[in-house]
Amino acid sequence: MTQPLTTAPTDAEKLAARKQWDHLCKRGTDFLGTEYAILAGAMSWVSERHLVSAISNAGGFGVIACGAMQPERLAEEIAATRAMTDKPFGVNLITMHPQLLELVDVCLQAGVGHIVLAGGIPPGAAIKAAKDGGAKVIAFAPALVLAKRLIKMGVDALVIEGAEAGGHVGPVSLTVLAQEILPHIDQVPVFVAGGLGRGDALLAYLEQGAAGGQLGTRFAAAAESIAHEKFKQTFVRANARDAVTSVQLDERFPVIPVRGLANEGSRKFLVHQADVINRFQSGVVSKEEAQLEIEHFWAGALRRAVIEGDVESGSVMAGQSVGLVKAVQPVAEIIADLVDQAVEALVRQKRRMDADG
Repeated sequence: MTQPLTTAPTDAEKLAARKQWDHLCKRGTDFLGTEYAILAGAMSWVSERHLVSAISNAGGFGVIACGAMQPERLAEEIAATRAMTDKPFGVNLITMHPQLLELVDVCLQAGVGHIVLAGGIPPGAAIKAAKDGGAKVIAFAPALVLAKRLIKMGVDALVIEGAEAGGHVGPVSLTVLAQEILPHIDQVPVFVAGGLGRGDALLAYLEQGAAGGQLGTRFAAAAESIAHEKFKQTFVRANARDAVTSVQLDERFPVIPVRGLANEGSRKFLVHQADVINRFQSGVVSKEEAQLEIEHFWAGALRRAVIEGDVESGSVMAGQSVGLVKAVQPVAEIIADLVDQAVEALVRQKRRMDADG
C-alpha cells in the first residue's frame, strides 16, 4: 500500500532514495573526490582554514578564498588547511590578480587538486599551467556562449551562479541560467550556485543535469566559520528580501553589483554617491577622481563586518538564501540537513508516482 505523503519515510524508503541521490550526485562526487557533491563558495575573510577543513571533513568540498593574498600567504593557508584535513579541498584564485601564474604554481607545488578561477574569463595561460601541473580547473559561466568558450579553453568543470547569490553577482537568476545552460552542456560537470539553502532545491537541479551545488551563505554562518558572532546572528535574523544588490545612481559612474544585507552602510553609500556626483558636476573633482571615491567607499568594509562585527557600516555580503539560515549550526549538521531534505523529497516523489499508478 502506498504511504501517505505526510507519513515519515520508512528505513527502506530512505535507503532506496539515498541510493538514487548518490547516483544523481555521482558525476560531481567523482570529480571532486568527495562523499557529497557540495562545493563551498569561496568567501573573502570567511573561507579560510577552519571553515574549509570543516566542510571537507564533513564530506563536502571546501575552497580557500585566495582573494588578494600574496603567494607566500597562500602557501601558508594551504599548509594550515592541510594540517586540519586529509580530504580534498580547492583554492579560488581571482583572475585579475597580478601574480595569478605564481599563485597557480603555489597551488601546484602544494598538491592542490582543484583550482577555481573566478572574477572574469580566465587567461589561457593560467588554465594551461594548472592542467599541465595536474590540477583540475573550475571556472564560472554566466551564459551559455561563455560556457562553450570555457570548455574549448580546457576547463574541467563549470559553476553557473545566479543573481540570488551573495557578494559580486551577475544579472540573471539561477532558475534561468539552469534552463539556458544545463540542457546543452554535458562535456564537463556543471555545478549550480545562487540561492541554494535546502537539499530539495539542489535535488531539482541535479535532476535537470547539474553535477552538484555550490553553497556559500549557509556555510558563512556555520559554527566553524571565523566570522564574528554579530555577523552570524545578523544572518539568523535576516529575511531573503533583506539581501539586496548595491544601487548605482549614475550610469557614468558604474557600481559593481554586490548582494548584501541592507544596513546603515548601504544607505550611506547612496548619500556618498550623490555627494561625489554633485562635486563632479560642479567641477570640484574629475571623472576619474569621482569614480575612485565611489569605489573606495567600501574599502575594508567586508573585513569590518566579518572580523570586527561591524554589521551596521560594514559590508554584510549574503545571498537571498540567508532567509533560510535559522541557526548557527556545525558544518556537518548543515550538510546532513541538506542530504536529508533531498532524500525526503525523493521519497515523496516516489510516493506520488506510485499513487498515480
